[in-house]
Amino acid sequence: MSEVARRLEDDKAENILKIDLQGKSSIADWMIIASGRSQRHVGALADHLVRLLKDAGAGSPRVEGLPNCDWVLIDANDIVIHIFRPEVREFYNLERIWSADATGHAKPQAGA
Repeated sequence: MSEVARRLEDDKAENILKIDLQGKSSIADWMIIASGRSQRHVGALADHLVRLLKDAGAGSPRVEGLPNCDWVLIDANDIVIHIFRPEVREFYNLERIWSADATGHAKPQAGA
């Protein structure tokens, strides 16, 4: 997970949010939400992460949204990564079901 977040930072992703799902959800252990500045940037971020995950032995992550690159979802089993263009991220507002704790990580809100 830290390698994914570091890669996003190195590639100039914006507003990176790491959400610890361990013991809270069966979909993954971690969710990462980040923004790219444009469709091209979102696509490049996703491409770099898929290569990183494959090189790390995560197999072939499932990827959705690459043709348009408004919102790309990468499912690498234990980590789910959402990469958005800023206005698309604001529209879908996945963070609305999460609230950040003092460490900058997020916790699910009641009923999530």
